[in-house]
Amino acid sequence: MCDMPSAETTRASAHEPDLVRPTKEDPVAATGSELFGGPIGRRALLGMNWWTPVRVIALVAIGVFALGMVQKLPCYDGAWFFGASSQYTHACYSDIPHLYQGRGFADGLVPYFDKLEGDMEYLEYPVLTGVFMEVAAWLTPGSGSIQDQEKVYWMVNAGMLMVCAAVIAVCVTRTHRRRPWDGLLVALAPAFALTATINWDLLAVALTAAAMLMWSKGRPLAFGVLLGLATAAKLYPVLLLGPLLMLCWRAGRWREFGTGLLGAAGSWLVVNLPVMLLAPEGWSKFYTFSQERGVDFGSFWLILSQRMETPLATDTVNTFATVLMLASCVGVAALTLTAPRRPRFAQLAFLIVAAFILTNKVYSPQYVLWLVPLAVLARPKWRDFLIWQACEVAYFLGIWMYLAYTTSGDAHKGLPTEGYQLAIAVHLLGTLYLCAVVVRDIFMPERDVVRRSGDDDPSGGVLDGAEDVFVLGPAAHPPRHAAHFDGPYVEWGSRNGHKDSGSP
Repeated sequence: MCDMPSAETTRASAHEPDLVRPTKEDPVAATGSELFGGPIGRRALLGMNWWTPVRVIALVAIGVFALGMVQKLPCYDGAWFFGASSQYTHACYSDIPHLYQGRGFADGLVPYFDKLEGDMEYLEYPVLTGVFMEVAAWLTPGSGSIQDQEKVYWMVNAGMLMVCAAVIAVCVTRTHRRRPWDGLLVALAPAFALTATINWDLLAVALTAAAMLMWSKGRPLAFGVLLGLATAAKLYPVLLLGPLLMLCWRAGRWREFGTGLLGAAGSWLVVNLPVMLLAPEGWSKFYTFSQERGVDFGSFWLILSQRMETPLATDTVNTFATVLMLASCVGVAALTLTAPRRPRFAQLAFLIVAAFILTNKVYSPQYVLWLVPLAVLARPKWRDFLIWQACEVAYFLGIWMYLAYTTSGDAHKGLPTEGYQLAIAVHLLGTLYLCAVVVRDIFMPERDVVRRSGDDDPSGGVLDGAEDVFVLGPAAHPPRHAAHFDGPYVEWGSRNGHKDSGSP
């Protein structure tokens, strides 16, 4: 910002909040900015021309997404169709072209209504994802060889998913109004680009990001509608209602939570009810498949299974995984009600989805997409984010090298079982590390980079700056005179974006 705004800029910027510049506050961001001319100067006119943060970040997200598509080029040129392990050795595997024929789209079958040949009788995806897949099939010409059709189908889906990627970047950029440049973390995330076109998860991620943007703007009904649609595309978004319930309980915001809950239930039913009534067996396939699916790639359950003489039965794993997830929910609830300061919505959203990923019996590499926007909003610190991303890239390479090993016969090209177990452990430790620093920020709000900038909960909407009405533990009886400390202090409920660097 200019130190002395001119007459031409005063009117447009008088009510705009002061933007937080990562290159000024984050050493890693400042170092990385040297590739592009160094940190933004004090007199830079941010947002005063066409190149606003939102537009820049959206274009960067599209460009990096395109690089992820280029990374799939060896598979597009033949590895998807010729050679059992070449799509793994090139780390360019995608479900999309294989399921074009495997789930009946090439034959014009209607998802959920028409039975499929083989072991999978019906499409095993939630309804809104099935609609997305069907729309892409409609846009795919039915002429040419099946390989050509599958390649076009992947390209059509990639174009639609690119739109989702841009939506995610824009929503994250606009959620924390004073911190738009944090959206670059989403746009530049390497694991995001590498996994974006493996499956259709970006649809649910985009709807979830849009839902969080609506909540941050104090629009609980729009939040609920979008979150219900996200849950109709993938199951994990419904988890966000749990932390939100606890936050609204602590702040006494029952009306807003109820509005959001009704909106979510209504939009989910609008999508699901017609298929549920007209094709109940096909509709339920996603849920029965998830229940019956055995221990699979990426989970700590797989490490246990591979190291045990007698692996655990699927029902036993389901029970243990459910107990661990419920214990995690209780932990998040306790954290919400006992923290010295009410946690931010994004922090708890990240923790609950991360808990689901860590305790689940399967971790497909594209599941990292669920966490990327939540991680950026929860802990917009470049060092921690890049540490976690490095772990996820290591796992991305590990799973494909392991599959290359298991499909290459006697050649044994790739990563053996012990190496893949190490890759799983790296993924688990990276996610646990990010969870640990988020929990630390909750217990020590002065370490939270968002609150150090003077904000309370910019993604919290009606929770931002709200007083507590129900608190448990020591937080319910704060000391009358807090001890002196040297770190920055932010007043409760501060909305004006100013940081008080003094002590209480």
